[in-house]
Amino acid sequence: MGASSSPSAFPGGAARLDGDVGWVLLAGDAAPRLGAALAWARRAGVRDLHVVVDEPEASGLVARRAALCAPAPTVWVVDGASLAPATAAPAPVPLPAPSAPELRALLVDAGLTVVDEDGMALGELLGLEVARITHGPDGPVLDVGVGKADRELTAMAHAEATDAARVARVVDIVRAERRPGAPPHPINQLVPERWLRASLVAEPALVDAAELHPVPSVVGRTNLKDVGVATAVGTDLDGAPLVVTCSVGVDLDLVPSAADDRAAHAPGARLVLAVPARDALGLTADLAAVLDPPAEVRPVDGDWRIPWSASA
Repeated sequence: MGASSSPSAFPGGAARLDGDVGWVLLAGDAAPRLGAALAWARRAGVRDLHVVVDEPEASGLVARRAALCAPAPTVWVVDGASLAPATAAPAPVPLPAPSAPELRALLVDAGLTVVDEDGMALGELLGLEVARITHGPDGPVLDVGVGKADRELTAMAHAEATDAARVARVVDIVRAERRPGAPPHPINQLVPERWLRASLVAEPALVDAAELHPVPSVVGRTNLKDVGVATAVGTDLDGAPLVVTCSVGVDLDLVPSAADDRAAHAPGARLVLAVPARDALGLTADLAAVLDPPAEVRPVDGDWRIPWSASA
C-alpha cells in the first residue's frame, strides 16, 4: 500500500484507503462481516477491495462468498507476520433429515409445517420451531418445545403425555401469541425472517413466484435469537429457477448469505431478497447489484407483519 494511504473508520476492525484501493481487516468474528466490508467499500468508492481475515477457518467462508461478487474482493488470511491468499472453503453438505413418516404426519396434523434442516425435521408454526425430529440411537426422536430449555422442560414435565398431546399443548401456546396483530411478546419476535418465509411459501405470488419451498441456509442459525436469513427455492411465473432469501431488519450480511445459499441450492438462478418495505434500503440494493449474477430487492408487506413493528 502506498505512502499516501490513509486510515478509515471500520467498526470491529480496521480499514485503509489508497485512492480506489481499499484494505479491510475483519477482526474477531469475521465470518458474518463480509457484507460490512462491501458496504464500506461502496461508501468509500473502492474499486479494488482486499479483505484480511485473522482466523483461518473463517477465511475460507469469506473467500467462498467473496468469489460470488463481481468484481470479487481479494481475501487474505493472516499467516504469522505475513499474509497468504485465502482458499475458498466448500459449502458444507447438510445431513439428511429423518424420514419418520408417522412423526411427520403428527406434526402436519397439529397444523405445523415440516421443514428439513441439517439432520433434523422441524415442525414450525409461522416460521417458529415448536418441535423437531432428530436421529436417535434407536431411531427418530421427537422433541417438543420452543428452544432448548423449553424442550428439556417439556420432556420432564410432560413425560407421561402422548406425543400428540405434547405437540398440541405447545402449538396452542405459540398460536395465541404468534399471529398478526398480537401485542409484543417474545414468541412473536423470534426468527421473524422465517415468519416472512412461511408467508411467501404460502403465498408465493407476493414475490412473483409460482411455487416455493424452504431450504436450509449454508450457515444455519445456532439459536432463536440470532440475526439470520431464511431461504426458499422454487420457480418464478415463467417457470425459471428462483431463490428467495428473507431478512427482517437491517442485516449487512444478507447479500453474502443469500449469494451463498443460491450457490448451494440453485447456482445462477434468479435471486430475490425479500424484506419488509421499511428495510428495503438503497445500500442493500447496491450490494445486491455487486453479485454475479445480481440479485434484486423485493419489499414485502402482508399479514405476517405485526402492526406495532412499523413504529418499533
